[in-house]
Amino acid sequence: MLSRILRRSPQPPADPVIDRPELPRDLLRKVRRIEIATNRLVDQGVAGDYHSVFKGRGMEFAEVRPYQAGDDVRSIDWNVTARMGEPYVKMFVEERDLTVFVAVDVSGSLGFGSRAILKRELAAELTALLAFAAVRNQDRVGAALLSDRMDLFLPPSRRRAHVLRLVREVLMRQGRGPTDLDNALGGLLSTLKRRSVLFLISDFIDTPYAGAIKAAAARHDLIVVEIVDPKDDHLPAVGPVVLRDAETGRTALVDGRRQGADHAARRKAQRQELARLTRGLGVDHLVLSTDRPYMAPLVAFFERRRRRLAR
Repeated sequence: MLSRILRRSPQPPADPVIDRPELPRDLLRKVRRIEIATNRLVDQGVAGDYHSVFKGRGMEFAEVRPYQAGDDVRSIDWNVTARMGEPYVKMFVEERDLTVFVAVDVSGSLGFGSRAILKRELAAELTALLAFAAVRNQDRVGAALLSDRMDLFLPPSRRRAHVLRLVREVLMRQGRGPTDLDNALGGLLSTLKRRSVLFLISDFIDTPYAGAIKAAAARHDLIVVEIVDPKDDHLPAVGPVVLRDAETGRTALVDGRRQGADHAARRKAQRQELARLTRGLGVDHLVLSTDRPYMAPLVAFFERRRRRLAR
């Protein structure tokens, strides 16, 4: 669906926020197309779904008005009612003042994709969609890029330019060395003092994460987003072949026919462990794959969260 939107989308005029001469043209095109596509999805209903499942700090008093049939009698303002001689009710509005924070793994393994989109590009599209939905609802959105440490911290803002920079950085910046989400997310948590809706986006491959996820879940409204690719869990059924580690640069001679089953079992155990951890903490866990459109699982996630919050 998204690829069809991108093909039909007109090219926008030059934008000084992203049209900087030192940036590659293909990167600029990706940022623009992601903005067009995700803004369209926000217009088609994502912003409303977002508003209904991410609540602000509470309700604040707005005004009183005369009682109408069907009003909850618990909202009657008895002091005003006594003065006016007829029933009046208190009206409240949601006090949002919400901060959304997107923590994105930019390590080398996110640069892989066996289908039409890289895991990094899927992470950037999801980041843009969440950020534009937040801005549309007058919420602040911030971001951090993670690898073996916190590579970049972008303070929360409501500006479109801020969202575009966020998307550009996710696409452009790549961490060096092996992933260490425990260390990187720990660095973010020491900086992020205010309670936030915190999205953690990663493929969670060969990295420690349990300690930081537990700490994040205790202090923030945490949503874990697992980005997967069909080839992550399976070695090529040939061999021997030379494979290169995208994060360390090391190469190894691998026989997929002999080692494939062990690799698949190890990846299955890793993914099951993440699912057990999030379930035990009561943390939302959303899985998105590079070989399937992400809107259906995202909408299903919104609906599950809405039902849970309504209990």
